[in-house]
Formats: sequence, structure tokens, C-alpha cells
Amino acid sequence: MLSRTSKNTGSPALWRNWNYLLLQGGQLVSFVGDQQQFIALPLLILAFTGSPVQAGIAVSLNTIAVIVISPLAGVLADRWNRKRIMLACDAGRMLLVLTIPLAFWFHVLSMLQIYVVVTLAGALGTIFSVANTATLPNIVTREQLPTALSQSQVAYSSVRTLGSLLGGALYTINSVFPFLVNAISFGVSVFSLSFIRGNFQRSEKASHLPLHQTIAEGFSWLWKQPLLRFLTIINGADSLRYGAGYLVILILAKELHTSPGGIGAIFTAAAVGAIIGNIASNQARQHFSFGTITISMLWLEALMFPLYAVAPNAIFMGIIAAAEELVAPIYNIALDSYRLTTTPDSMRGRMSSTVQMVIRGAQSIGAVLGGLLIQDIGAKRSALILGAWLILLAIATTLNKHVRQATLTSPEAST
Repeated sequence: MLSRTSKNTGSPALWRNWNYLLLQGGQLVSFVGDQQQFIALPLLILAFTGSPVQAGIAVSLNTIAVIVISPLAGVLADRWNRKRIMLACDAGRMLLVLTIPLAFWFHVLSMLQIYVVVTLAGALGTIFSVANTATLPNIVTREQLPTALSQSQVAYSSVRTLGSLLGGALYTINSVFPFLVNAISFGVSVFSLSFIRGNFQRSEKASHLPLHQTIAEGFSWLWKQPLLRFLTIINGADSLRYGAGYLVILILAKELHTSPGGIGAIFTAAAVGAIIGNIASNQARQHFSFGTITISMLWLEALMFPLYAVAPNAIFMGIIAAAEELVAPIYNIALDSYRLTTTPDSMRGRMSSTVQMVIRGAQSIGAVLGGLLIQDIGAKRSALILGAWLILLAIATTLNKHVRQATLTSPEAST
């Protein structure tokens, strides 16, 4: 149980865990670099070609790479040495991203090169992310894991809040500076990872089945876990709404004649809410069971999202965004903690890759469906429909006995 009697003793020891500090410190620097590239990539392509379509293609290639490579990433993270995988992936991303400023300065940059770099970097990033997720429970103790996830998300939310401003400033200085910063950040990650002496994996029972059977083994294991299976489906369905919701919020803000700066402020408010939610997650975890957190957070999210449809101005939209994002991390950290602690180490890579594939795939589909929905019935009605969708998910979750009885310690881990 995410117990009422458990004491929050993990945090002080966590900050003395040098392997954790090296792992997360390197990833935080890398995330700062990723934020710069995220802002600069579409701007560079628009300046280079003047084509929004080509900018959209570049962004979609990254998403496609994540979805396609995820099953393989899970196998690699469970079968191969995770530390070597992570070192190779970040070294590869450093070299790939570095080719963009070099080609630009030598006047040989082409859209083909950008597409190749974005696709390959997305694939390597997917493999790295799965290996990193599978590694964390072996770097920290079981008691430290929720706090580690919470602290990481606070740091990432803070970077997300300020990253756009820094990325814009660097792009103003030179259009390829953000890419150079990102390449350097991957180098910092490689340097940091090389000093970690902990075990990146504990299981010696790596699967030696053929690739397709190893992938199928991972799906089969997850499908046989009633609670994990249900939560993955709910997570995917919620991500479908998330993918559509971003566009709905954007259009609603524009219909209220909100300036670009005001729209940015709405999403900044959401990032601030996420920071507060991550901080509050530890208190929630100490006072409520995992099942209670899951059901409560989904209901709160379901009741808040339709409010976008009746918000009179951007200020109210910012308040709603902050409140919604405050709720989400409390649920997500509890969910990630449950997944990681109840999944055997030998299956953790494939579990993480499956979840990542479901979430990213659902978000991509949701973005397309959101556009079609807005075009057909308008943004306000779309917000209400998405709110109704969330209510259905909350009802299904409330009725599921496995969720109601869920505790942090689960027998499923030994299945």
C-alpha cells in the first residue's frame, strides 16, 4: 500500500546516492539540450524552406521513430547491458545532432540530412529512454523510487518552463546554436554515465528466444497481469485525449483572441502546475493508497477538462491548465512507481517500451482526431466530448476491482 504509516525517509538518503545523482544529473542536462532543439527545429526548417509541411514532417518522423522502434528497444534493454546501450545511444545522438551545425556552417545542410538526423536520433532516444526507465529501480532503493521519480519530474517541469525562453534566445543569436547546445548536452550525459558504478540490471534471466518471440513474450507477460493491462489501456485512452486536447486548448485560446504571448502563458501555467503537483505527489503517496490516487486523480481530471469550453478568457484557461497539470503528476508518479516495482527486472524494458509505444501512438492518433473533431463540430463541443471521454475512463477505473484493491506491493511482480 502507498501507506498512511510509511515514513518519507528515502529523500535524504537519495541525495547521498551518487549513482542516482550522476544518472539524473546527466539526463537533466540532456533534457535542457532537447528543449532547445525542440524549439529550434521547426524554426530552422521554416527559415530554410518556408514550408510548414516540411516542419510537420520532421516532427512526425521523430514520433514515428518512437512508435516503430519501441518494441525493439524493450528487447535490447532486457537482453543487453543497459549501461552500454545508454552510452552508445547518447554518443550516437551527440554525433548525429552535431552534423547539423557543421553542415550549416559549411553551407551543405539539406532537408534530407535533417530528416535522417531527426529519425535516427528519435530511434536512439527511444532505446535510451526505455533502458533508463528500466535502470532506475536498480540505482535507487524501492523506498527511494517514488521520491526519485517525483524529483526528476520537478526538474524536468522546471526545465520545460524556462526551456522555451532559453531556446528562443539561443536561436536569435544563431539559428544552429540550440543544436550545438543539444550535442554538448549528450556529451555531458555520456561523461556522467561513465562514472556510474551501480548495477544497471539485476536479472540474469535474459531471454534468448528469437527477436519476434522475445517481443511477443513481453506482450504476453503484460497481458497476463490484470491490473497492469487495464492501466496500460486506460493510460493509452487518456493519452488519446491528451493528444487531441492540446489542439483544442490552442484553438479555444485563439477564439478568445488571445495573443501568442498569452497562449504561451497558458502552457507556462500548466508547467508551473506540474511542478507543484510533483512536489505534492510525495504527500499524496504517504496518505493514500495507489488505488485511491488513481481513481481520484482521473475523476478530478475528467471534471476539470470540460471547463476549458466555458472559460471566459486566457486567465481562466491558465488557471484550469495549472490545476489539471497539478493533478496529473500525482497520478503519473504513483502509476510509474507501481509499474516499475511490480515488473520483474527481466521484463522491465519490454514493459516500459510497450507503455511508451501505447502512449506516443495514442497521442499521435489523438492529435489527428482532435483536428478532425474541431473541424467538424468546433473546439467548444470538442472539449465537452473529450471531457465525457475522461468521465467514461474514470467510471471504468472506479468499477475495476483490481484498481480499488491496488497496493504498491503486488504479487504480480513474481508472476
